[in-house]
Amino acid sequence: METLDVRGLKCPLPVLKANKALRGMAPGAELLVLATDPAAEKDFPAFAEETGHGLVSLAKEDEVLRVVLRRREG
Repeated sequence: METLDVRGLKCPLPVLKANKALRGMAPGAELLVLATDPAAEKDFPAFAEETGHGLVSLAKEDEVLRVVLRRREG
């Protein structure tokens, strides 16, 4: 699983950087995103629904949101 650290970045950068990272990954591969932007908690589920990537998990630990995305097939 690859990790993308976007802590400290504000909307829309966390989602944009995750999208770019996912495009370079194999279908079915997973990406762990570490984010601190308060909007990311709503942005990532919307991003997954819009793009077809899987939202595997979303959990907040202290001030860090940990999002696991699975690259869509095809």
